[in-house]
Amino acid sequence: MRPGLSVDECVRRLKRLHYSLRRLHGICNARITAEPLHELKAAFSYHAYLCAEHVSALRARVGEMREPPLGLEEVPHPALEQLFDEVLAAPSTAALVAGLYGCALPAIAAALDRYDADTHPLADAPSRRVCRFARLEVGDMLAFGARALRALPTDDGGSSGISGQGSAVRDQRSGISERDTWIASLEACLSAAGGLDGCSESATAAPPRRYSAVPYVYDKVPRRDGRFPDPYNMAVNAEAFIWDASKPAPPKLLMLFYKRLREIDVPEMMASIIAETPGKPWAYYHDMSRQLWDEARHALMGEVGFAALGVDWPSLVRINFTWSLGLNTQLTPIERHAVLYFIEQGLMAKTGKRYEWEVAGDTGLPLARTLQDFDWADEVLHARIGRQWYVSDMPSHVEALRYGDRCWSKVLVDWEQWRRDGLTAHENWWPALYRAFCASRGETPDPEVETFDVSYQTSRADLKPVAE
Repeated sequence: MRPGLSVDECVRRLKRLHYSLRRLHGICNARITAEPLHELKAAFSYHAYLCAEHVSALRARVGEMREPPLGLEEVPHPALEQLFDEVLAAPSTAALVAGLYGCALPAIAAALDRYDADTHPLADAPSRRVCRFARLEVGDMLAFGARALRALPTDDGGSSGISGQGSAVRDQRSGISERDTWIASLEACLSAAGGLDGCSESATAAPPRRYSAVPYVYDKVPRRDGRFPDPYNMAVNAEAFIWDASKPAPPKLLMLFYKRLREIDVPEMMASIIAETPGKPWAYYHDMSRQLWDEARHALMGEVGFAALGVDWPSLVRINFTWSLGLNTQLTPIERHAVLYFIEQGLMAKTGKRYEWEVAGDTGLPLARTLQDFDWADEVLHARIGRQWYVSDMPSHVEALRYGDRCWSKVLVDWEQWRRDGLTAHENWWPALYRAFCASRGETPDPEVETFDVSYQTSRADLKPVAE
């Protein structure tokens, strides 16, 4: 029987939550490509998608509450904008993780909890439901963040210090670490904004900008951690072996899982499209973020597959980033999207996802069939997303495909130049991987499989059926 919040106050708070989750989505997306750590690259992909889901739900709810025009693109408070600008511009992985999971997300969680406690449980039941789902997944993100903060080196550890300078950064006189100072400056921004939801008194002005004094510039060059020691390696064409019907099915597991793990370069590329394509309807960013997370999930499927086989992939497999590097640095965002759609259409061909699913079923490993089953389903969804947000802006579907083909042709590179520059020896790692696979199964390697020519016969060998 208590009154709870008015509609106007509910809308004001929901708009702040919407703004905060949208900014968090942009930060996670913007830092995917240049983040070296494999786990964080995947986590940022997932968390950007979760934020996009809740942004969409909040937009829909505000639209139900007497609000047109909604004003959802407005900045609620300059200090809140500064908070997220600072986190976006964090100079190192440690600083970014501390800002995301040590300040911004806890503030969102507290605002969601306060909203649930203050609003009328019956009159505002639809908003409480939206916030309840958001709080559940914000809690999941916070749990991951807590583990990540414990796993990353601290300032006192030196090499990965929050300052990014490669040395410990602790004020010996005060005992205050750079991380403490960093979080304190972010909390000062929150205080100046009256809290994330604007429910507290704003007694002080925002502190001077630290890392966002110079506007953040998106870094489109992909980076990898030490488990990817030869990212320019283009020696092995997985499709050449998978598509050869004369070759036994079980070893094809290795190439299937390699293809899945290699998909980590798709989030690296898609993040650049999202980051560098302003002014689209929110539904565009929502759908593209879903596809980006799916691609990161596929890469994790490959990792799980290798683990199921007992294969130590970092020591045996060379996962390259040449696709994302080439597209990000040589094409415009719309050209990258064109290439992405062109490839997706090829995956629907007879040598595409259905064929991979059939091969997986023939290998005798039920897990492989499950992974390929969902990979196939996801790619059908991605083709629909491409039609919605790429083909719809083209004269026709045929021209959309032709344009994608032309764009991809623009990024063909001289692989031998990488060898001459000392970036890679293009080592053929297939025989060692296959021998390790056979050893784990107590089998003798088949010489014809071990010596199979897995090199790229042409620069477009992996898309030959599509070109035809």
